Formats: sequence, structure tokens, C-alpha cells
Amino acid sequence: MRILSIYLIGLVFGIGIVISGMANPAKVLNFFDFFGIWDPSLIFVMGGAVTVAFVGYRLVLPRPRPLFEGRFQLPTATRLDAKLIGGSAVFGIGWGIAGFCPGGALPALGTGRVEVILFTAALLAGIFAAKGIQAWLRTRTTPTATSGA
Repeated sequence: MRILSIYLIGLVFGIGIVISGMANPAKVLNFFDFFGIWDPSLIFVMGGAVTVAFVGYRLVLPRPRPLFEGRFQLPTATRLDAKLIGGSAVFGIGWGIAGFCPGGALPALGTGRVEVILFTAALLAGIFAAKGIQAWLRTRTTPTATSGA
């Protein structure tokens, strides 16, 4: 039942992305074109998503636990740090350049368009590169035990 619910949630999300036009990079890029063909519809899509999430959190979080998990998995970090700000900046720049965010690109993979496949490949490469860099940085900053001779 858990897998079925995950599938249905993803299906509803993907259909919403496609219906709203957010799988079309031109529509997203036109949102950022303030001095050209500006398309404000992304504001309404985001506003609708924030409203649904706000209501959903108010309805679900009072429950003792989720239906298919033992506990809610909510973020606990509240600090604005360089990783959060840098990651947000990279996300925004990539979204502005490509016209895709991961949520819009995954449903668009079904179109088979080359630019969607290239974006998704670059996204995955970036994820693995970031994880590799983080692991490398951890090894460089972790104090090593010195042998007592």
C-alpha cells in the first residue's frame, strides 16, 4: 500500500506540473523575462502549491504519525548557513538558465526531448559530484588519530 500511495502522489504531482505548464522551459524562462515576454503564471502555480502545503500540514501534523511510516520526518535545522544559501543560489541559477527544476524535469522526461534528458543527466552528475566533494571535505576536516610513538 505504501508503494501505491507513493506512486499516486507522484502521479498527481507530475500531472499538476504538466497541466500548469511548468514542464515547459519556455514558460518558466518567460517568468524570469521581466523586460520581455513576462509570464506571471508561475506565481499562481507557486501560490497554489504553498496554499495546499499550508493546509496539508495543518491537517496532517496533528496526527500521531503518518499512515505508512513510524514517525514524521521533518527538517530540524533552522540556521541559514553557507550550504543552504549556496545550494539555493545554484538551484535558482540552474532553473533560470535551463528553465527546468527537478520537479518539472522528471515528468518532462516522458517527452523524450533531448534537452530534458541532458538536464536530468547534468542534475544527476551534480548530485553525485556534490556528494563526492562533501565526502572528500569530511575526510580532510576529520582529525585523524596519531600513533603514540
